[in-house]
Amino acid sequence: MKLLIIEDSSALRRSLVVGFNNLGITTDEASNGTDGLSLALNNPYDIIILDLMLPGINGMEILKQLRQSAIQTRILILSANSQHQDRINGLLQGADDYLTKPFSFDELHARVIAIARRGIINNFTNTININGFILDSNTMSLRYEMIDIELTPNEFKIIEYLFNHKNQVLSATMISDNIANNFDYMSKNTIEAHISTIRKKIKSNMINTPFPIKNKRGFGYYIEG
Repeated sequence: MKLLIIEDSSALRRSLVVGFNNLGITTDEASNGTDGLSLALNNPYDIIILDLMLPGINGMEILKQLRQSAIQTRILILSANSQHQDRINGLLQGADDYLTKPFSFDELHARVIAIARRGIINNFTNTININGFILDSNTMSLRYEMIDIELTPNEFKIIEYLFNHKNQVLSATMISDNIANNFDYMSKNTIEAHISTIRKKIKSNMINTPFPIKNKRGFGYYIEG
C-alpha cells in the first residue's frame, strides 16, 4: 500500500510517516497544499490522508480539484474541524472518510485498512501491460497476446494488487489486508497456493514468457517490470 500524507504540522506528519512505515506501508509526504496537489495529480496512491487547513492550497480545494480531474484515489480527511457541517461538506465533495483531531494512530490505521478494502482504484489506466501480460480491470481478465488466462476472483485480486504496485515487495499480510473482504482473511499459504496455480495456468496455455511475479524470500512478492 502507498499513502500520500498532506499535513502542515511537521511533528504530526513525521509521526504518521514513521508509524505507517513501521507497518510496512510506503508513504510520500507534503507540508503544503501546492506540493500535495502536485503529488496527488502525478502519482498513483492507494489512499491520501488530507489535512484541511494547509498553506498554499487548502485541503477542500485539493479534494475538489482531484475529483474534477477524475482522480478517484481514496481520500481520508484528517482535520481539527469537528463541526457536523464540515464533515458533511467533506464527504459530499468526494472524501471517503473524515477523522477529527485529536485521534489515535490505531484508529487511523484501522480506517485506512477499511478504506483500502473497498477496492483498488487505478486512476491512470484500466489496463496494465507488463512483459506482454495485460491485466484489464474493466473485464477482470488477464491475457497474453491472444490467449486468455482464466482466473478465479481471488487470483485476479492478487494479480491486480501486485500489478498496481509494480517493483514493490508486498508481504502476504499486506496482500491479504488489501484484497480480502472485511470479515475474511487470506493466509500466507493460501496466497502462495493461488500464485502457484496462476503460474500453472500460464504454463498450461503454452506461454513461454516467464510470468513477472517474483518472490523475495522472507519478505513477500513483487511484480518485476
